[in-house]
Amino acid sequence: MNQHDWNLERTRRHFFRDCGLGLGKIALASLLVDGQGGARGADVAASGPINPLTPRPPHYAPKAKRVIFLFMAGAPSQLDLFDHKPELTKHDGRPIPAEVVKDQRYAFIRRDASLMSARYRFARHGRSGAELSTMLPCLANAADDIAIVKSLYTDQFNHAPAQIFLNTGSPFPGRPSLGAWVVYGLGSESTDLPGFVVMSSGSGLSGGAALWSSGFLPTAYQGVPFRSKGDAILNAASPSGVDRRLERASLDLIGDLNREHLGVAGDPEIATRIASYEMAFRMQSSAPELMDLSDESPATLALYGVEPGKPSFAANCLLARRLVERGVRFVNLYHEGWDHHSDVAGGLKISCGQTDRASAALVLDLKQRGLLEDTLVVWGGEFGRTPMVESNAALGRSMGRDHHPQAFTMWLAGGGIKPGVTLGRTDDLGFHVVEDPVHVHDLQATLLHLLGLDHTRLTFKSQGRQFRLTDVSGEVVEKLLA
Repeated sequence: MNQHDWNLERTRRHFFRDCGLGLGKIALASLLVDGQGGARGADVAASGPINPLTPRPPHYAPKAKRVIFLFMAGAPSQLDLFDHKPELTKHDGRPIPAEVVKDQRYAFIRRDASLMSARYRFARHGRSGAELSTMLPCLANAADDIAIVKSLYTDQFNHAPAQIFLNTGSPFPGRPSLGAWVVYGLGSESTDLPGFVVMSSGSGLSGGAALWSSGFLPTAYQGVPFRSKGDAILNAASPSGVDRRLERASLDLIGDLNREHLGVAGDPEIATRIASYEMAFRMQSSAPELMDLSDESPATLALYGVEPGKPSFAANCLLARRLVERGVRFVNLYHEGWDHHSDVAGGLKISCGQTDRASAALVLDLKQRGLLEDTLVVWGGEFGRTPMVESNAALGRSMGRDHHPQAFTMWLAGGGIKPGVTLGRTDDLGFHVVEDPVHVHDLQATLLHLLGLDHTRLTFKSQGRQFRLTDVSGEVVEKLLA
């Protein structure tokens, strides 16, 4: 081989491999550095497997260490649950004033549709005097532990883009979800379970898997869906005829080959693969133990309304508490079925019956166990519902409410949230926010802030520019902070 041929063979890839530096270490370093140049990860032994979920410090002292997000997909009607409007009762059945709706767009109804009063009565609860619907009797018992935000608004008025927007900061699929950003920024305190876990109950999600995607972040940070019945994770159990010793030996060999490949190729997804294989091996023991509720007391099962062996939102809430106890950083519980275009009264009775008890129980149980102080709980959907009635004979709809991005309500608890407060106000008809508006990006910035993360500094370079969860907007809602 002449000198020219030798130089062709000595490519940059071979140089980095043979000089002892290793592209794998360079790739790892790029994973562990944020957009401002600050360290985003911990040291990893050169001889050991690279773990992208290694815990790492936040930007500043956090109030919360973990998050449980109870996402009510389909959009609960704030006007029937949280935002009491006596003027709606007074003007029930009358057309909404033209100057209120102006050029607003709606998914199904006309702008001149008639107003519809709340379908249920309201009452004040606790020392805080929080005003809640009679459909939320259990949450009423936790009124002094939660903060209610009545002034949220969003840019999206259809389900899929609105769900994706609230979960990822963008209405388009392909961006990292809130949970992925959090685990990218902080890692996970659990060694035997994923850092970001997803569970669902109900009838289906408009936004699909984009809601817990890692987007352009390494796939180590995407949400891992858990099933609430049978094997928590499909295909994690050992194949028939393969014992644990043989499986361990096989994984060790595969790990050695992957580390060798990582040193040559420098692809961060190889580091993800190494960590995933190891996590799957450990989960063969940890997942069945997690899902076994036999060690929970009858009183705890009754508090949540869990029926042993029956999958439900209640069971998922109890599992969420067990997950954060075991160090999982972010848990998303999706409950579908809140899209009440027809018979909003009947729909709310069903949905609240499925969720109210367990949602309140989660807050109270975390508090009793000393976990609420540093666990942030969030409850809400992708937008609100209109003050106007939706009735459409062609679609078989009557006495429902359409999509309403201009104003909706969510509640939060624990993790540095000021308890017993109600923030924000809408106009007399519940149409527009008139006090303390909170945009979706403001909510996201606040959640990251409580975790000790500056939303403007938690970035990742993709397609030539630095991206962040809140894109180019978002302000921390200081009035919500304890």
